[in-house]
Amino acid sequence: MTNKFRSPIFELSHDYVSQSAALSPIAATSLGISGYNHLLDDFSLSGTQRSADLTKRTLAALTLLDPIDEIDQAAKAVLEERMRSSLALHDSRERHILWNVIASPVSRIRQVFELMPKDSAADIEAITARMHAINQAHDSWTGAIEELAHAGKRTAKRQVIAIAQQLATFSKDAYTNIANKIDPSGKNTELHIAAKAAEASCAKTSEWLTSTYLPLANPVDAVGEERYALWSRFFTGSSLNLKQTYEWGLEDLARIHDRMWKVAASIKPTATSLREVADHLEQDERYIVHGEENLLRKLSSFIEESVRSLDGVYFDIDERIKNCEARLAPQGAAAAPYYMGPSEDLSRPGTTWYPTLGKTKFGWWHIVSTWYHEAVPGHHLQVATVAVEKERLSRFQRSSTFISGHGEGWALYAERFMDELGAFDDPGLEMGYLSAQAMRATRVVIDIGMHLGYTNPAGKLWNAETGLQALIEQALVNEDFARSEIDRYLGWPGQAIAYKVGERVWMRAREDAKNRLGGKFDIKSFHNYALKLGPMGLDSLESTLANWTAK
Repeated sequence: MTNKFRSPIFELSHDYVSQSAALSPIAATSLGISGYNHLLDDFSLSGTQRSADLTKRTLAALTLLDPIDEIDQAAKAVLEERMRSSLALHDSRERHILWNVIASPVSRIRQVFELMPKDSAADIEAITARMHAINQAHDSWTGAIEELAHAGKRTAKRQVIAIAQQLATFSKDAYTNIANKIDPSGKNTELHIAAKAAEASCAKTSEWLTSTYLPLANPVDAVGEERYALWSRFFTGSSLNLKQTYEWGLEDLARIHDRMWKVAASIKPTATSLREVADHLEQDERYIVHGEENLLRKLSSFIEESVRSLDGVYFDIDERIKNCEARLAPQGAAAAPYYMGPSEDLSRPGTTWYPTLGKTKFGWWHIVSTWYHEAVPGHHLQVATVAVEKERLSRFQRSSTFISGHGEGWALYAERFMDELGAFDDPGLEMGYLSAQAMRATRVVIDIGMHLGYTNPAGKLWNAETGLQALIEQALVNEDFARSEIDRYLGWPGQAIAYKVGERVWMRAREDAKNRLGGKFDIKSFHNYALKLGPMGLDSLESTLANWTAK
């Protein structure tokens, strides 16, 4: 061990991140590691096997190391659990056959260009080279999934159709738009040629999925209980009783609906359905933002005000992470807003992304709660706080792991905390918050219900159609968003339940601390301590917070 690292475990974690980045140029760009921006990942079976072999070697080395203290113990536990979970998904081939418009090689390739520097000639050369590499990356992926399909491991037809449509969208100027922003004059001929080559690859791969892979694909959407349990464990870090979790989701949704009806009375007293209330709010000019530029300005101001009002009172926000950007998601992205964390050195700030889906009018009534979730005190505060905790957290903890139950649970807790502070006193904003809560509770019910073959309270089988109806009527989302969500749940089993399941653990841990500590409990101290723990599974999170003494 060198003096550069606090322990052999921290050194091993550091090396694992560096070696993983060498095998995944996309991950390297995300972390801000230089030297790989001109390359793309090898998605072939041999390429992913190299990553798995690295994980196995690192895991073997880790088991021989003894932690020197509690910080080291936590770093070892998180790294070991994540590597074992990752290997389980690799060895079962689940990682290769479960993909969707949010999480797939196709979306990762497109998204990475949004994270690349675009200032110098060298930056533009890297972008050009990476665009030229897209065809090879697509081919490596299609070769892998075709080989597995012939071996009997096949992706559901629904996801194949969705990815083919996404690629078709990307083939229509997705990369040309990047080139035009960099070089509006068109003088950099090679850049524009590369963009067209990338789009041609998207069109070719879309056609291949439709004509060659789709006939091989699995006609069944549901993954069943065994596969669902594997994925839910990966996303939550907890072994859940799925039937009990489903029943709890129904109870939570009923609780949320009771409050929604009380709020509805002050918005549209004559409404006979919650959907009618949502439609009313969508037409209320008080809650409408017109135009993309106005939306971006409003989102940016919102983030700045959130930081200003919360810092020093409920959280101690490091000066280095107070900047969080708001940007529009590229065309072809999924319908849900999302967040991407900062680079390791913070030279690229954390960024929130809003998908416009071609629209120019935006309902602010439901955006407010979402931006507390995505920015501050939600994802940005959590992820960026972890990024600067270099003394307490290993490089792997800081940069290379995100456990949905922990991270999405916190972001949902953040929304709930803002509700407790009175941020949604306006009836329209309160309905927006509650509809977001209802959507997350509905996710628990229909995600488990669809994959495990349960029937809904009306006695009908949970499937894409009944799930879609539930999202529109009970979670108040529009049909386009609801369809995107259904595809997401069916292609990402166990991820959608992590929000509510995680929120439950965060709330339970806070209330436990209040009861244990009494007058010694301080909300800012609790938040600061909890955020600096870094990502971990929900079982570990709850046991760790149960030992907090407020010292």
